[in-house]
Amino acid sequence: MTVAAVLDIARLDEGWILAPERYDPRRRRAAEDGPCLGDFVNIRRDQVNGKTAGAHRYLILDTGDAQNGIITTAKAPCNGAEIRSAKKRIHPNQVIISRLRPYLRQIAWVDPGLTTEQGPDVALLCSTEFFVLSSVDEASIAFLAPFLLSPPVQAILSAAQEGGHHPRFNERTLTTLRLPARLVEQRTELSARFEQAVAQARQAHGAMRRCVAAILADGAVPGPPAQRPSRTVPRPPPQARRSAPRVTRRPTPRAGEP
Repeated sequence: MTVAAVLDIARLDEGWILAPERYDPRRRRAAEDGPCLGDFVNIRRDQVNGKTAGAHRYLILDTGDAQNGIITTAKAPCNGAEIRSAKKRIHPNQVIISRLRPYLRQIAWVDPGLTTEQGPDVALLCSTEFFVLSSVDEASIAFLAPFLLSPPVQAILSAAQEGGHHPRFNERTLTTLRLPARLVEQRTELSARFEQAVAQARQAHGAMRRCVAAILADGAVPGPPAQRPSRTVPRPPPQARRSAPRVTRRPTPRAGEP
């Protein structure tokens, strides 16, 4: 049992409420100061909906399709008319990060291998819950994916999230993240290493899908059990039911009754 002492009870004046303290990036230590993430990227907001999609084919990514730096999805492309809500356009070499429930680590670098798998006639779209980061120049920003997945950044995003059932962090929290000087100095090398790792992971995922499909095609794994034939007796047609004689049972007389 918890024992507590109530020291005072009072009411706030009208117009005042109690709310959790909001995260403020300006409170970080000066020793951590460095270039902001917003100095290296632009936030893209190009959107498509069912009316503006046209006759193209699209692969639509939900927040669960991006995780731990890579996009893995088994979805098939759809026509523009099948788009039910607004989606954001994405392109290879961009980084996407979901603002919804940051603890799920729904962050990925959009690798060119994804478009190679889908074909040149399939455009990429993603949920509007994603922030789409595009490089301000021609340099790769793949190094940002492992940076955003790092424990210090995850702690910041967790502290900055607001909302009850659908906690989110805002764009300012993301763009004001400070990048360590060493990370910026080695960005080219780190991007190349991460791009190579994603390419290897995509090859492994593709090999796994092909292996599973081949095993199923060979019949090594049994399919669903055959359905047993129904044993229900068919009901007679309505006319037959009406013409059937009605059988009634007379009540059994009690003792002493005629």
